Amino acid sequence: MANRRENLIVGLDIGTTKICAIVGNVTEDGVDIVGIGTSPSRGLRKGVVINIETTVASIKKAVEEAELMAGCEIKSVYAGIAGGHIKGFNSQGVIAIKNREVSPDDVRRVIDAAKAIAIPMDREVIHILPQEFIIDDQDGIREPLGMSGVRLEARVHIVTGAVASAQNIIKSCNRAGLDVADIVLEQLASSEAVISPEEKEIGVALVDIGGGTTDIAIFVDGAIKHTSVLSLGGNHLTNDIAVGLRTPMAEAEKIKQKYGCCYTSMVGKDETIEVPSVGGRKPRVLSRQLLAEILEPRMEEIFTLVNREIVKSGFEDQIASGVVLTGGTSILEGMPELAEQIFNLPVRRGVPQEIGGLVDVVNSPVYATGVGLVVYGSKNQGIREFPTVQSDDNVFRRVARRMKEWFGEFF
Repeated sequence: MANRRENLIVGLDIGTTKICAIVGNVTEDGVDIVGIGTSPSRGLRKGVVINIETTVASIKKAVEEAELMAGCEIKSVYAGIAGGHIKGFNSQGVIAIKNREVSPDDVRRVIDAAKAIAIPMDREVIHILPQEFIIDDQDGIREPLGMSGVRLEARVHIVTGAVASAQNIIKSCNRAGLDVADIVLEQLASSEAVISPEEKEIGVALVDIGGGTTDIAIFVDGAIKHTSVLSLGGNHLTNDIAVGLRTPMAEAEKIKQKYGCCYTSMVGKDETIEVPSVGGRKPRVLSRQLLAEILEPRMEEIFTLVNREIVKSGFEDQIASGVVLTGGTSILEGMPELAEQIFNLPVRRGVPQEIGGLVDVVNSPVYATGVGLVVYGSKNQGIREFPTVQSDDNVFRRVARRMKEWFGEFF
């Protein structure tokens, strides 16, 4: 049992609507999911912590539930980060190779060169993700070590986020009694769980539609080429239902989950739903088509903005395997059908793949980020740990430092 404990990795998806802790056990064949805990999230808005106390309470509840199920104690987690403040961009660096053969030191220097760009004081580098290396005009090299040449070039994708938002996530975890092993961009985590390596090679766009944000990641030639976050999500749909059908938010959420469909032509003319009213009035019976007519324009707006983002990235012609929708909101009926119309590409829902253990429990787009954080953690295990007994500032300095040493793990 002791051995098993050492191999446990915990992903903590701190979302706008729910906080989800997933415990995975790393085996020779991959990852087995052994515990899961969820709790409604009340301290976040659009993916960003706005109330530390309530966030801490939700984190504790989710972690306790996961601990009970997995029969273990959770000390350290991989936490997801999202929100409209996240910005990703591509950069490149060039160096001369010292001994005509690429050494780990050369790789480190070239990545240093690629990230030597002006980043505003209030922003922090979260990830430096190598896309490819070029040695003397030979491009497409994934693993440059030991190759000969005189000039080494690196192309990387750099993800930055607001320092304060990252700090608040770390603070919330620390107050809940947890160390943060790493902060991971949520769509990067989701992609680990729901996208196959073949899709990443051919070119694919991941669209993770959560409660408060829609996260986009584009992969081409096996590497991440573009990331962005839109501050729109499932909560906007719930809000539209509450206003349009004049019903409380909590009831609107239930109606969305039970009867929601965002593609009007899929709804029968005679289908009806019962809608509770506000202020003690009697419930009303309305046509389900009316509900679809409220949801469709909002989803169309979200997909149109996503499409604009894909076009702006310049990779719209390179995502041959299409679009993968994941995140809780993607469960809504009619999602893939509406998305196919707007993107003009094949669309599928993404659920966690290639995992063992409690597969049927996490077999839903809702758990894509949580499972992805565990998979990400299993691949980047033991690279950095920062136990956090000291003050929050100290921790954050350490996170900042490890962000600067980030690329170490790639080689």
